[in-house]
Amino acid sequence: YPWNHKRIHRIYCLLKLNFRRKGKQRLPVRNPSPLATPEALNQSWSVDFMHDALVCGCRFRTFNVVDGFNREALSIEIDLNLPALRVVRVLDRIAANR
Repeated sequence: YPWNHKRIHRIYCLLKLNFRRKGKQRLPVRNPSPLATPEALNQSWSVDFMHDALVCGCRFRTFNVVDGFNREALSIEIDLNLPALRVVRVLDRIAANR
């Protein structure tokens, strides 16, 4: 630009447009609470859906249920589709066995 930056600054000061820039607001320091770790079997389960495709292009899904205490796989369901009723049946079956 053909304008002199010192001249622009002087005009800004005359028009009282020279506001101070606000500093970056810092987030308050948070003390993270420790994660709850299970202390016995069947205290917490983790569920996970995964999907992948075969070389032929056929897609499949897996539903995994893992015990949080000893990392034991309680169930692995594999199929082309996993409707909600089937997921509920799997969880009910595991709850009945455990």
